Amino acid sequence: MSTAFVFPGQGAQTIGMGRELAQAYPAAQAVFDEVDEALGEKLSALIWEGDIAELTLTENAQPALMATSMAAMAALGAEGIDVSRAAFVAGHSLGEYSALCAAGVFSLGDTARLLRTRGRAMQSAVPVGQGAMAAILGLSAEDVEKLAADAAGDDVCQLANENDPTQNVISGSKAAVVRAIEMAKGAGAKRALPLPVSAPFHCALMQPAADVMAQALAEVQVHDPRVPLVSNVTASGVEKAAPIVDLLVQQITGRVRWRSSVEWMSAQGVTEFWEIGAGKALSGMIRRINKDATLRNVGTAADVKAMLEG
Repeated sequence: MSTAFVFPGQGAQTIGMGRELAQAYPAAQAVFDEVDEALGEKLSALIWEGDIAELTLTENAQPALMATSMAAMAALGAEGIDVSRAAFVAGHSLGEYSALCAAGVFSLGDTARLLRTRGRAMQSAVPVGQGAMAAILGLSAEDVEKLAADAAGDDVCQLANENDPTQNVISGSKAAVVRAIEMAKGAGAKRALPLPVSAPFHCALMQPAADVMAQALAEVQVHDPRVPLVSNVTASGVEKAAPIVDLLVQQITGRVRWRSSVEWMSAQGVTEFWEIGAGKALSGMIRRINKDATLRNVGTAADVKAMLEG
């Protein structure tokens, strides 16, 4: 039996996340303090007492979710459980940065600054209102890829996330995504839902953000991961620092291959997935991908205690 540590992406944020961990574990509080210092502002105050609309802004949500995941890792570490317990680490979109921080590829301060840069770059890559994303339910990834191509016309429309066997997400120009939503029922989809996002992530329209991240990543120290990362782009293990920067740049415009990543880890013998940080969205996806997997969540002090007892 082997375990993977997985880290959530955008959408899992809530006001108050990680506060219990910080109150129960000085090491978790130290994570939030270090992130505040790295960003030169009290992000922790926004996370614990702020306005959800402000926290949900991409430039805030990305470092905030990473900080919460790293606080949970610090709490586990205080109880004698570290990343070496995992056979692999993986994360969904921004969660990949949390996974890399957990695996020692980037320092905590560098990860916070990279995610602030990434959030701002992704937000500013496309003028507000010109892009969109939609979840397509009940079609295979291959069918959604064809649907997106058929809807694109002269615009951009791509398969952005393969989340699980029943849920795939498209991203692109607003007009093309609207066309895809209208065409989805005829293609056999159960539902097609516009997503409340501020930009069209993981499609070619994000190229300006990819350029910004290539420069930002070139300026930080990158170490070999302590345990292999399962990359969003390749859905397979990466054990050296060298390819990681290029994969992170590709990830901005490329597909998040989450379903394929979970299938790959399962094929390598992973039977238990620990979702580390806010929410339980990844656990729901993993359950639909591999119904035999054991799922655990580590987002509160009570969760940490339950892990120890388990």
